[in-house]
Amino acid sequence: MPELSQETERGRAGRPFGWAEVTGPSMVPTLYHGDLLVVSHRGRTRPGDVVVLRHPFQQDLLVVKRAAERRDGGWWVLADNPFAGGDSTDYGVVPDELILGRVRLRVRPRKPGQRSPFARLRWALSAVRPVLADRSASRRLRAR
Repeated sequence: MPELSQETERGRAGRPFGWAEVTGPSMVPTLYHGDLLVVSHRGRTRPGDVVVLRHPFQQDLLVVKRAAERRDGGWWVLADNPFAGGDSTDYGVVPDELILGRVRLRVRPRKPGQRSPFARLRWALSAVRPVLADRSASRRLRAR
């Protein structure tokens, strides 16, 4: 299950954006271990958005999942990697107050072996990408 840095929680109080770092494989192929995320603490969550939330049973643990569907009492969230688990199939609906924000951008860290100018240019062109809402998340939910 991806654990995120506490920077997201500190930034929620006053700033509209915060940073988080992904650890774990549950959001592969959208997010990978080591990715840095820009999280927006303002705005409405919609189905398909990638969100940062407090784990319902371990509220000191922050996780990142995809908001699949609005249900009574909160959001049904899913991991993009169905083999990783650690989503609403394990802990049920996540209450609205546990959703901390929406992920807007992902920044991939540079690998240590990328020293050539070509490798650095390739990294620079692909490192920063928006994290878009996947509208097929609710279709995946119905297919299960």
